[in-house]
Amino acid sequence: MKKERFIHPFEPVWDADCEILVLGTFPSVKSRENAFYYGHPQNRFWRVLAGVYGERLPQSVPEKKEMLLQYHIALWDVLESCEIEGSSDGSIARAVPNDIAGLLARCPVRHVLLNGKTAEKLYLRYWAALPVRHTALPSTSPANAAWTLERLTEEWKKAMEDR
Repeated sequence: MKKERFIHPFEPVWDADCEILVLGTFPSVKSRENAFYYGHPQNRFWRVLAGVYGERLPQSVPEKKEMLLQYHIALWDVLESCEIEGSSDGSIARAVPNDIAGLLARCPVRHVLLNGKTAEKLYLRYWAALPVRHTALPSTSPANAAWTLERLTEEWKKAMEDR
């Protein structure tokens, strides 16, 4: 597999009431195919979020958006475009950031949650000077097998409650 250049294929999820912004790195192959965030069936993001709030697991894109906005959570990725091999964050090159500052100017986000080490690294490279608190969290990716669903949910719950 070789690196290919991709542009982020979908818009952020947000509204004027969002207080938390969750940032991933860039959509995986499955997410790009499904045209929505965390589309790989083994990614635990939606299970973690449902567990944090005691909700049933959302299935459709409208249900996922509804759950995010119900809890005042915006969702996006750090990168607008990059060269990437498959879904490997470690292969990212020639990255261009999304306009995180522009989004933050449109909603009252008080806490940015970064889904994994690569999202954290890239956020700090491009947006460390933003006047909003940020927290790096363990990745919900299936590649992060050291973290069980239960541990992930507890860690994410602490961060989500700490607005």
